[in-house]
Amino acid sequence: MKLNISKNVVSHSPIKHGGINALNLNDSEIIDFSSNVNPMGCPHKTIDHIKKTLTVSFSSYPDPCSKQLYEKLSKYTGINENNIIVSNGSIEIIYDFCRIFLNPKTSVLMPIPTFGEYELASKLNGCKIVFFKTMNLNKNLENFVKKIPRNGCVFICNPNNPTGVLVTQKNMLQIIETAKTKSTIIFVDECFIELTCNENESILKYIACFDNLFLLRSLTKTFGLAGLRVGYGIGNKKMVRFLKKIKIPWSVNTLAQQAAIASIPNKPYLRQTKDLIKRESTFLKKSISKLSNFICYDSATNFILIESSLDITFLQKQLLNHKILIRNCNNFKGLGNNFFRIAIKTHAENLKLIKSLEVISRKH
Repeated sequence: MKLNISKNVVSHSPIKHGGINALNLNDSEIIDFSSNVNPMGCPHKTIDHIKKTLTVSFSSYPDPCSKQLYEKLSKYTGINENNIIVSNGSIEIIYDFCRIFLNPKTSVLMPIPTFGEYELASKLNGCKIVFFKTMNLNKNLENFVKKIPRNGCVFICNPNNPTGVLVTQKNMLQIIETAKTKSTIIFVDECFIELTCNENESILKYIACFDNLFLLRSLTKTFGLAGLRVGYGIGNKKMVRFLKKIKIPWSVNTLAQQAAIASIPNKPYLRQTKDLIKRESTFLKKSISKLSNFICYDSATNFILIESSLDITFLQKQLLNHKILIRNCNNFKGLGNNFFRIAIKTHAENLKLIKSLEVISRKH
C-alpha cells in the first residue's frame, strides 16, 4: 500500500534537546546541566499536593476544560480566561499555533541561534523562513525590523534560548508595532522570563493592545514540572478560540493540572529562585571565565552560553566521565561546534562543574 505523506512530514527530523533521558543516560549520579529547569526543583508545597492527588482514582479522565487551572492562571496573570490556552507543555502550543495560522504562503522571520522547534513547526506547514543571525537582538534591532515580512509571522524567544539575551520591552514593542502595520503576527516565547530579575520587561500587559501578539509561557521551567509538562499561551480571543478548537482532548493530565494549580502563585519560591540564579550565575561566569579555554556570554536567565576552544563533543564526553552533562549546542542553527550551554544549579553542583572544567582545561 502506498502512503500519501506530505513532503514536509517526510523531511521532518525531530530535534535532540537537552536532558538525561533525551540522551538515554540512566546514571542517577549524573548532574544534568543540559536542562534549563528551575534549579530549586519542584516546590515542596506542590509535591505534597501531588501526593494527595495520588489518592484520586486514575480510572477517571482529567478535567478536559482544566477549569481550576484556567481560573488560577487568570488570577495569576491578570488576563481573562478567554485569552488563555493551556497545554501539555509549551511545545504543543507552538505546533498547534503553526498548524492554524501558518501556511506555504506565510513568510516567517526568526533570529538565530534560537529554540529549534519554531523552525521545525514552521517547515511542517511549508512556510518560507528567513533567518536573521544575531547574538543580541537589542544590538541589531534596526536591521531586524526592516526584515519583518508582510502578512507573515515573527518568532522571538525572550529571553532567548540558548544565548540568554533579554530583548527590552521598548525594543519588543517596536517590533510588535512594526509588525502590526504589516499585518504580521508576533509569537513571543517568554518561557524563561519568570526566572529573570527583569520580569518587568515582559510584554504580558500589552496583550490587550495588539491583536497580532501571541505570548507563550511555561510552568515546566518556572516551577520545575518538566516531567509533568504544563504550558500556556496568551493571545486575543479569536486566536485562542481556534487553538482550543483543535486542541487534543485531555492533553493536560490530572497530575499536571493539580501540580500547576498548587504551584501558582508561589511568590516566596520564585523570589528564592531568582536570588539563587543571580548569585550562582555571577559565581559561574566569574569562575569559568578565569579558565583559558572558555568565554561566557552574558545571560539574563537561568542558563549560560559558553564558547570554548575545545571541541564540544569531546568536552561533553570528558565531563560525562565526571558525572556531568552539558548541552552541546552544535544543533542550534547559527552556532558551530564550539558552543555549549549550562543551566544554573545549586552551589555544590556548580562547584563540581567548575572543578571538572579546571581538570579538563589543564589537560588540554
